[in-house]
Formats: sequence, structure tokens, C-alpha cells
Amino acid sequence: MALLQIAEPGQAQAPHQHRLAVGIDLGTTHSLVATVQSGLPRVLPDATGQVLLPSVVHYAADGAVTVGEAARERGGHDAINTLASVKRFMGRGADAAQALGDQLPYNIVTHDNGVPYFQTAAGERSPVEASSEILKALRIRAEVVMGGELAGAVITVPAYFDESQRQATKDAARVAGLNVLRLLNEPTAAAVAYGLDREAEGVHAIYDLGGGTFDISILRLHKGVFEVLSTGGDSALGGDDFDHVIATWLMQQAQITQPDADAQRRLLTTARKVKEALTERQSVTLNISEGTGGAPADWQGTLTREAFEALIMPLVDRTLKACRRALRDAGLKPADLSEAVLVGGSTRVPLVRERVGTFFGKPALAHLDPDQVVAIGAAVQADVLVGNKPDSDLLLLDVIPLSLGLETYGGLVEKIVPRNTPIPVTRGQEFTTFKDGQTAMSLHVLQGERELVADCRSLARFELRGIPPMVAGAARIVVTFQVDADGLLSVSAMETTSGVRADIVVKPSWGLADDDILRLLKESQAHASDDMHARSLHEAKAEAERLWLAIEAALAKDSHLLDSAELQLLNEQVGALKTLASGDDSAAITAAAEALNAASEAFAARRMDAGIQSAFTGKTLTQLEEK
Repeated sequence: MALLQIAEPGQAQAPHQHRLAVGIDLGTTHSLVATVQSGLPRVLPDATGQVLLPSVVHYAADGAVTVGEAARERGGHDAINTLASVKRFMGRGADAAQALGDQLPYNIVTHDNGVPYFQTAAGERSPVEASSEILKALRIRAEVVMGGELAGAVITVPAYFDESQRQATKDAARVAGLNVLRLLNEPTAAAVAYGLDREAEGVHAIYDLGGGTFDISILRLHKGVFEVLSTGGDSALGGDDFDHVIATWLMQQAQITQPDADAQRRLLTTARKVKEALTERQSVTLNISEGTGGAPADWQGTLTREAFEALIMPLVDRTLKACRRALRDAGLKPADLSEAVLVGGSTRVPLVRERVGTFFGKPALAHLDPDQVVAIGAAVQADVLVGNKPDSDLLLLDVIPLSLGLETYGGLVEKIVPRNTPIPVTRGQEFTTFKDGQTAMSLHVLQGERELVADCRSLARFELRGIPPMVAGAARIVVTFQVDADGLLSVSAMETTSGVRADIVVKPSWGLADDDILRLLKESQAHASDDMHARSLHEAKAEAERLWLAIEAALAKDSHLLDSAELQLLNEQVGALKTLASGDDSAAITAAAEALNAASEAFAARRMDAGIQSAFTGKTLTQLEEK
């Protein structure tokens, strides 16, 4: 007998082989997670139906960690312990972190390892640790919605992230318990989403303005190959800067001189709401009281869209300057582009859309949700990398954003891998000794476009020892740079006559040491029960909502099957379940759901009886037999 293998439409014929993979957009202001189900990418919601997770983490004195909207709500009255915009601090050294910290209400300290830490009620926390909490929340959300453990994730990063920032992102993912399939540049992820959605071909500009970072990438899309021709941007420019400009204006208008941390956070929250309102309206009326920012008196005023645009015009012009450079690097003019694509929530600002359209000489496209497009593209790539689409011919050719090189005599930088080189890549160059009898060589790895070491970013130092003593210039040392698909670097040096060799996987100064990663992983395992509680809470809330929605729908149609006492009891139990579901006691929610389910069994039986009776009414036995 022949057996037919049956599968749901759009699913593989062996659904048990389908591996769970996600794409994660770890954003400055919001983060989200997406996956591919039945061949289509979708963004995963939380238990309340929200897909955007505010990238905010709150640390309490008892060690409790809150992530998302609940954490953001605490920022107005506990700013020091509420970390927002941590992406801006990822992979940055002390000086850069202090400069950013001056704009935000944080207490920042720096340790000998060069990593900046935030002082919180729960102790010192690094940007990597805070980001790992956001990633962990997204992982738990995905596992709850998808019903199993994840095989891997593609995490997006700004194209202009350097080695340190990429390594910090990967560290955060490890601490969050994620298997990173690949780090993917955000504009490339957007190109995947747009290319598959519209089957676009040609050369495209991806203008990506998020909450804290800006990227511009010029890509060529052809027959499933996404080739990045050039990239540029600013890893510390975005919608947050629009908020700071508005907040500064508010302080000037209301004569606020020295707001405390909580007032500063409230001003930034007000500024963000004003920015969002001016996307749809021509003006916004504001009321600043003494409780907001320490104003000497109540102040009322109006900010028009025209005035707002004048405030942010210099910031928008900075993005266009980067666009001009990216086009020049690609050897193109605006007229050579098929189209410009807008990505990132900050591209909703009308001035941004207008200026980008004018610069490129054509209306910018934004028909996919600018908040979701990066996560969708990452999910498509994750589905390929995890092996769910073995026949896929999708190929991504990213580039490195900044040149990589070595320090040479005189404090100069010799570039080995120029910026905008497609990755993965391996490049080698030959060097020699400077002194007679030299038996060791110190190698200093740098990243940047300047000619002097002092003007570039130091990534790592290592030594090659055991070089045979020779006259100066006789030794031949081949230094090889290898950049993987994530944009992460390893460097090796070998003396050709003796074969002595030294290698280093570049672990930038501002990344976490392996011991730190191990410690954080152990802490994560120690709190596994807390994570399981969070998961069970999400599951209990989702099941409770499914139950009460089903009962409410049944009552709306067949409440006449119950007497007044029965109807009142069911309504009271539905109300009680809703109240409990707004809390965090998963056991109580489950118990209430089971009680409601038991109480509704008689109602369900009556509905079934009524349905059967309705189906049989007016039918003869012969008619029923014919059916």
C-alpha cells in the first residue's frame, strides 16, 4: 500500500525537522524579534500583543530586573537605576561613555579593563549586561510564542559599528543564552526584507535612522545576491538626539538651569512625545510645571513643526553628509540609484523624508513598517542559516565599515584591509625587522581612516617571538588579517624562514573579558528559575486571555442559556481572571483559569446540546440518513 505524506500548506513535509530561529533587532529605543513561519516572516508580540519592546532596563535594590515598558515608566521617578539608550555605550571606552553620560542621567565609573559601568541600586552594571537583559526578554518571548528552545538567532548591528561594538553585542547575546548565527548589518537586513518583498533589482540606498544610530548603505541587488558597495554613518546619531535638542529648548524656554536626574528623564520623555506628535500635527502646546525639571514657575508655550525642523536641521544635514560620502565611495551619483529606502523609526519625521527625497532626487520609499523591517530581514537570514531553507540562493556580501591595519615605525598606520572591503575576507602583507638581531616583533592592530596611530582606535596588541637573529630587513614576517561574516577579526603573524607563528583573536579593549562572560553566564544559570517563572507567567497570561475571550464570545451569543445567577458567576470569574492576569502570580492565574474553565463546562454542554437540537430541528430520519 502506498503512503502519502501530508503537510500543511507552506510547511516542510517533515515539520519535526524545522528548527526554531529568530532575527533580533537590538535597537537604541526599541527592540523586537521576528521569525519565519509557514514561509512568511512575522514579528512576534508579547502577551499583551505589543511587538516593540522599549530598550529600557530597571535595576531594583533587591536585585529585581525589569525590562520594557514597565521599566520605562519607572524612569521618571528612578532615573539613576533605569538604563535607556544603552546601545550607545556598547563597545565604547571611558571618554566616549562619559561624554554620552553627560547627556543622560547616569552615574558612570570606569574600571581598569576600560569598560564603563553604570552605578545602580543593584550594583555596577555594564552596557553588555544591560543589553543582555533586553536580549533575554526577547529570547523568552520567542520561546513562549514558538513553543520551544531556539536553535539560533541573527542579531542586527549598525553598519558603522566597529570591532569593539560588534564584539560587545556578541558578548551580550552569549550572556542572554542565545546562539548567534551571525551579526548582520541593519541596512543589509532591510535590503533582504525589501528585496524579497518587492523582488527589487538594481542599486539602492538604505537610509537607516534609528533612535541612537544612523547608517547609510549603498547596495546592489541582483538575482538573490545582496552586495554592499559602500557604507557610512554615525553610531551616535539618531532620534535620541532630536529629543535632546527639544529638551534643551524646553529648558531654555522654561528657564530650567539644573534639573536633577529624574527631572532630566521626564524632560526627555516629554521631548519624545512632542517629536512624535509633530509628525502628525503642525504645533504642540506644552505645559512645564515646577515638578518637571525644577522650573522656577509654571511655563506654557507652543512648539511648531517649523521651529522643530529648524532645531533638528543640523542633525539631518549630518546624515546627508554621510550619504554624500557613501555615494562617492561607491563611485555613484544620486541619479544612478534605482531608489532610496527609509528604515528606522526616526524616518517618520516629515523633514527627514523631505530632505532624503530631495537629496536622492526621488521620493524615498517606506511601504514596509520602518520599525519592523530590520527584524524581518534578520529573521529571513536566520531561517536560511539554521538550515530550514537548504535550497535558498540568498547571498549577503557585507563590508567592513572602517579600515584595519598595523602600527609601523614612526607612529604611522599601514592599512591592510581597506574600508568597504566585502566580508568574509583574508588579507596578508609582508613586513620585516627594523634592527639588527631583532628576535621579537610587537604588533599593534588598529582601526580607522587616519594616518597616525594616535588618531585611530586601538584594537589589540600581541608579540611574535623566536624570530632568527638577522640583519635589519632580512626577516620576512607575513601578517594576515581575517574578518569573518560577523565582521569580527583575527590576526596572525609568521616568520617565513623559521615558521614561528603568533595568533590573536581580536578581543577589543572595551569588550568583556572571557572571565567576565563566564561569570555572567553562571549568574544567568543561577537565575534560571526566575527565567522559568517569567516564561510560565507569559504562558499563563496567554492561556487566560484565550479562555476569557472564548467565554465572552460565547456569552455574547448564547447568554440566554444561563439563568441570572449563573451568568453573574461567570462574569465575576472572568473579571477576577482579568485582574489576576495583570499581576505576576502565575500560579494564581492558572488556578483562576482552571476554576473558570470548570465553571463554564455546564454552559459549554448546553451550547453543544442547543447546537445539535438546532441542527436536527425540522429534519426527518430519512433526511438525516441522506446527509
